[in-house]
Amino acid sequence: MDPAFAAAEGPRIAILTRPAGRNEALAGRLQGAGWQPCILPALEIHPISVASEDLPRPSAFDLVVFVSGNAARQYLNQLSQAEGAADWPAGVAAATVGPASAQALRETGFFGANTTVLHPDESAPTHDSEALWRVLEAQPTLPARVLVVRGTQGRDWLGDKLEAHGVHVTRHAAYQRRAADWTSDQLGALRRWAEADVSATWLLTSGEGADAVQNQLHAAGLTDWWLRCRFVITHPSLVRRLPPSCHGASGAAMVKICVPNDESIFQAFVAA
Repeated sequence: MDPAFAAAEGPRIAILTRPAGRNEALAGRLQGAGWQPCILPALEIHPISVASEDLPRPSAFDLVVFVSGNAARQYLNQLSQAEGAADWPAGVAAATVGPASAQALRETGFFGANTTVLHPDESAPTHDSEALWRVLEAQPTLPARVLVVRGTQGRDWLGDKLEAHGVHVTRHAAYQRRAADWTSDQLGALRRWAEADVSATWLLTSGEGADAVQNQLHAAGLTDWWLRCRFVITHPSLVRRLPPSCHGASGAAMVKICVPNDESIFQAFVAA
């Protein structure tokens, strides 16, 4: 392990902040590699109720873009409630921002073997809207009608890009993210590490999540400890959400950037 990244002594704490249910497998791998994992979701995912007549149907579009695995799960649940166990319409492609969310899509059981699922591959330098745009613009033609399934918050870069190229875009919010309320026991563990001057390493995967973490630590009086922590992030833009000491070349030893799948995140924590 890079000695500038690893804690010089004491336990190696990995704080995993993805939503509930997304951290357990990674936590097990990290524990096996000598880390002490702490599962501490920054955000909670809350489904949004939608009347059947207001739900955009995939058959009305040429392509449905899911910005995340959560977007796919929540939308498909809405679709099931509106239509029952209906098959995904033939000829309507799906797209995600990376192979991990594409795999989550396939595991829902909604998509037949003949459904086209577009996504950046494992070798793409990032798994985000920009990477998916490069995949879409490499197709023979752009789709005429696109449904973007997302949360109530987040970037709208891809939708704007498609519209700028003449595509009719419909945006549908299938869920909302709220800051999680950490328990006194959870905050107590963080305080003990802070008092022992243990520099934890945080996994941060969204701007909203990073802001939620920082706000909770500030409210708990742990801002000084946050400034001494290290970070694994899944997009370069998240550097702007980190403490000022992480910005610029001088903070490079405090930050690892990787694509948002478990293998890459694991390697960012533990690889030499």
